[in-house]
Amino acid sequence: MNDSGFSLLLFLGIIAFVWLLPIFSILFSRKTTGNEKFAWILAVVFISWFAWIFYLLLAPIKKK
Repeated sequence: MNDSGFSLLLFLGIIAFVWLLPIFSILFSRKTTGNEKFAWILAVVFISWFAWIFYLLLAPIKKK
């Protein structure tokens, strides 16, 4: 693979990681469960980072 191909692959990998980070954060969080978690993930997919910021601010904090 030439240098420009590697750079493009690295760039796309970083973009994919940054885009998927909020989804994985919600998936593995214990703040919400079930349908509420599914709704937050849909919001992140369709509204992007704004929904993740709202999730961090507004999702209920459950006691362990």
